[in-house]
Amino acid sequence: MAEITAMAERLARVGGVVGVCLGGSRARGTHREDSDHDLGLYYRAPLDIGALRGLAAELTGGEVEVTEPGGWGPWVDGGAWLTLGGRRVDWIYRDVDRVRRIWAECLAGRYEIGVQAGHPLGVYAHAYVGELALGRVLADPSGELRALRERLRPYPAPLRDALVADARWEVPFTLAGARKGAARGDAFHVAGCLFRAVGLLVHALHAHAGAWVINEKGAVEEAARLPAAPDGFARRAHALFAPAATSPDALHATLDAADHLAAETLEALAAG
Repeated sequence: MAEITAMAERLARVGGVVGVCLGGSRARGTHREDSDHDLGLYYRAPLDIGALRGLAAELTGGEVEVTEPGGWGPWVDGGAWLTLGGRRVDWIYRDVDRVRRIWAECLAGRYEIGVQAGHPLGVYAHAYVGELALGRVLADPSGELRALRERLRPYPAPLRDALVADARWEVPFTLAGARKGAARGDAFHVAGCLFRAVGLLVHALHAHAGAWVINEKGAVEEAARLPAAPDGFARRAHALFAPAATSPDALHATLDAADHLAAETLEALAAG
């Protein structure tokens, strides 16, 4: 960890970098031995990409692709993948002013969902806020990052209410729409609706508990541990995606199970 902290301090001296934050499972203490080290590079344009490329080459002893901001898509700003002594270290750009704007939207109970490669449910904009709220600041020369992080607590009630309210109408609507595909044996359409519905329930359960969702990976299991989750939530949610026959009868049976899980979850959220 000392090497990662030393790297963060060097990154913080690059032009445009406001501070560096350790994120992901490493920050939350849920990592495995082979887990990546995710370093959020919070920056304000212009970002000195040349200096980052030079530092990456020095650290790895070879050429590393370091992107311009936006190089990985509209929501995952860009960065670099490094391997140091067999250990994976990811540099991930985060525009600090964009984080501030998204936080203001959270306080107003507004959110957006963006399309991004690697995120099949979409990137919920407030994940940017959650990353910093859950992260561990490693380098922050001006103190701006730590001061911003303190402002991100507690979880905003307007955002909680919006996510729960949207799930309460959209989940039944989505599952009802899936019935049309099931009648035609359209397993593709049904699977998409199931994924969306479970994703909405996961986000609503987290919001209800005042907990941030960063991405889809592991989110069902995390949701199952929250107070409002029905018994067997994770097992039942995963079972909806188990290989099964694609006849209309089989698809309707799967949707029956989804309806029951959704009804129990939404009832628990309403009771809370």
